[in-house]
Amino acid sequence: MKLVDRHGLKVNQTPRTRNRLDPRPACENESVKIPRPLDGLWRWQAPATATRTPEHRARLPTFVDLTRHTSGRSFPSGGPAWSQRDVSPCPSLLASGTQTKDTSSVENTIAQLTEKLLASYREVGGINHLDGQNLPSKRAIVRITQELLCLLFPGFFEERPIPSAQIKTVTARRLRTVATALEREIYRSLVYMPPPEYPRKSLRSAARSITLGLLDSLPRLREILQTDIEAAYNGDPAALSREEVIVAYPFVETIAVQRLAHELYLAKVPLIPRIMTEWAHSRSGMDLHPGAQIGTHFFVDHCTGTVVGETAVIGNHVKMYQGVGLVARSLAAGQALKGQKRHPTIEDHVTIYAGATIMGGDTVVGAGSTIGANVFLTTSVPPRSLVVQKDANIRVMSKGEHVRPEPDVQI
Repeated sequence: MKLVDRHGLKVNQTPRTRNRLDPRPACENESVKIPRPLDGLWRWQAPATATRTPEHRARLPTFVDLTRHTSGRSFPSGGPAWSQRDVSPCPSLLASGTQTKDTSSVENTIAQLTEKLLASYREVGGINHLDGQNLPSKRAIVRITQELLCLLFPGFFEERPIPSAQIKTVTARRLRTVATALEREIYRSLVYMPPPEYPRKSLRSAARSITLGLLDSLPRLREILQTDIEAAYNGDPAALSREEVIVAYPFVETIAVQRLAHELYLAKVPLIPRIMTEWAHSRSGMDLHPGAQIGTHFFVDHCTGTVVGETAVIGNHVKMYQGVGLVARSLAAGQALKGQKRHPTIEDHVTIYAGATIMGGDTVVGAGSTIGANVFLTTSVPPRSLVVQKDANIRVMSKGEHVRPEPDVQI
């Protein structure tokens, strides 16, 4: 057997060299010598005339990634030290059983844990419909969402830019992939919870129609998203360019996903819109419900902690900061409130600063208003209002003038 390095150069090794580098006991009838690694990976090259019998293949060595197994070690003059996990174990040692461990206790424990989990599945539930129609796949929906982002912003969410000559081919292939996968997941969602608008016999065709409708809306959504990018660039003096806003700001990804999910929400698709927006929520910290109606030129600076509820209505040219909540006044009634307007309405050209909370479905913030930081608002305000906190009892004084009172200690 010839030994060559990764550059194709032949290397001669002798049993003496092998024994010096490898302290393991020699295998009986061992025909393959462990080489001394010089640099990086080895590859083995059998003679062209060799007969590759099953016995011959059994003697072939296990490939070892030396750069992985020896990373971080200091190399002595004779090369890296060998250990049991660096090379495949000697067959004679495996036959004797000296290198194996008794796993019977582990197997018994796994069997007991398996039975406990199966009992939990039977008693508690919370398991997908294994023997019936499955729920939509969360992983598949995440992949579909990522592909949709690439269609909305070609070249921005990929490792390599798309050459202009290939943009048509790449776009067509991506549309075809998304259409197939999304139709399958929408059909699963409709089967799980069919809306009254779709008869059960036509769910397959409804899934296809909804899928094509979403893909047909992509040009319109791109135009709206361009207004969001413009609002972010104009509203943030730290922004270097519109391209930076797209590629770096978590807001753009989150609002793009929300606008996609909103189309499916309007089409009465269950489950999938919320999975999409919650995926974006986990990445940016901003929770935009797919049911929220959001106008053009929308921008949320910093994103983290912002919450916009299902029935919120946001006009055009609205700017918000981190920690803003457009939430319901009370959810004590629970499911009895389903379908009712529970979240506030924000009219055009409104600015809401960090930490403000606006509550209630009947609360309306008039156009052109400004809501200050940390305001807790439960009533409507007329247009062009300035709402700020007053009498917060905050004092600013010199540290030298501040005298701490003597502790009142009685023994």
